[in-house]
Amino acid sequence: MNPDPRRWWALVVLAAAQFMVIMDTSIIAVALPDMQRDLGFTPGGLQWVFNAYAVALGGLLLLGGRLADLWGARRVFAVGWTTLIVGSVIAAAASGAGTEVVGRAVQGVGAALIAPAAMTLLMVLFAGQPTELPKAMAFYGAAAPAGGTAGVFLGGVITEWLSWPWVFVIYVPIGVLTLALTPKLLPVVPGRSGGLDVGGAVAVTGGLALAVYAIVQAPERGWTSTSTLVQLGAAVVLLIAFLLVQRAAKNPLMPLKVWRTPDLAASNVAMALLGAAWIPMWYFLNLYVQQVLGFDSFASGAALLPMTVLMTVLMTTVTGRLIGRFGTKPLIVAGLAVLAAGLGLLATADPDGSFVADVLPGSLISAVGMALVFIPATLTAIGGVTPEQGGLASGIVNTTYQIGSALGLAAMTAVATSQGADRLGDAVALTDGYSAAFTGAALVALAAALLAAFTLRGRVVRQEPVPAEV
Repeated sequence: MNPDPRRWWALVVLAAAQFMVIMDTSIIAVALPDMQRDLGFTPGGLQWVFNAYAVALGGLLLLGGRLADLWGARRVFAVGWTTLIVGSVIAAAASGAGTEVVGRAVQGVGAALIAPAAMTLLMVLFAGQPTELPKAMAFYGAAAPAGGTAGVFLGGVITEWLSWPWVFVIYVPIGVLTLALTPKLLPVVPGRSGGLDVGGAVAVTGGLALAVYAIVQAPERGWTSTSTLVQLGAAVVLLIAFLLVQRAAKNPLMPLKVWRTPDLAASNVAMALLGAAWIPMWYFLNLYVQQVLGFDSFASGAALLPMTVLMTVLMTTVTGRLIGRFGTKPLIVAGLAVLAAGLGLLATADPDGSFVADVLPGSLISAVGMALVFIPATLTAIGGVTPEQGGLASGIVNTTYQIGSALGLAAMTAVATSQGADRLGDAVALTDGYSAAFTGAALVALAAALLAAFTLRGRVVRQEPVPAEV
């Protein structure tokens, strides 16, 4: 079959979509203090600006992948962008905390449709080109963490020069342009017959949302309070119900036999813990820079730009070559250990500190760790499955990363709040709280490194570097 002559332009659209989906998790970082002041968020409730998006995205990714199979990937891709635009408008126009959280959740639903549909379209475009597929995957894979960190700087620029609602307004023209390019560049992928596992989608999304909510509320209510225990218990019941539904359903969201794939479970655990360490890092680092060091929105975004640039450069020029030489396991283990070291260094931040001494070294070391882990863990997760399971494996690994991020942020927020992070205006208390969160995230990353060292089989994945013209 002749390759699609538009495939590289289509790849740009798909990578840009992945970039935007992940950027939406981080572009709000610098704007958080302004949103807290204008919308009335409590210090503990503020994290729902992130978690509403992450839980909706993580909980519905598998459903989005199934819908792409049934309705056609290009159609679902377009519906996802339409939904993301609607959510962006709601979030930008919000006048209260509740409306803001709803808008972010709608954005997450749109992203949950976009991400798996984009992966399916990429596979359709390049599956018949074995020499080009690794290059396309590397380019597409690098778009995710690059979007996550670039969002922090862009959010700072927008918040400083415009206002925080514009971090959501920006998605409207980009979404409209993407919708205009979709029929011109992306191939038609016909849907296929089959049932829709609505029960499974409801169970997994409800279970994850309840778990996050219970962890968020636990510091205020008490970890052994009746409400906390009931919510955590209900979350466990719903997640068990999800597994039972998957076993019995004729067309499950996640066929359980896929977990027989070597390294799939271990790499997903690594990705979940990576998200649980990485997302709290940039969340609390940004709050430290603004609320303790006193940086304004633009300076705060610029403070994280060195980390952004370093990670992007490493992922697009170095990581692929290291994978080809050493395989994925050594990079995953080493990257998680480096991330733990960077977080440990950030935990030593001082209330009277400075950017050069307290932010730059730890953030750069953390960026190196992230650059070493993300693509190797993703490739390990999807590299052992059959071609027809590639979309499912991709959906699972994206789900575990997003849910790990949400649960990790909820847990580290609880830790930070218990150590004084809710005392706005008290630099010493805030630093103590943020340092406790960095320490907790470092322990998560270190545990992930140890688990990866003992559970991954270390299969080597050969990969060619991305060509310069791409």
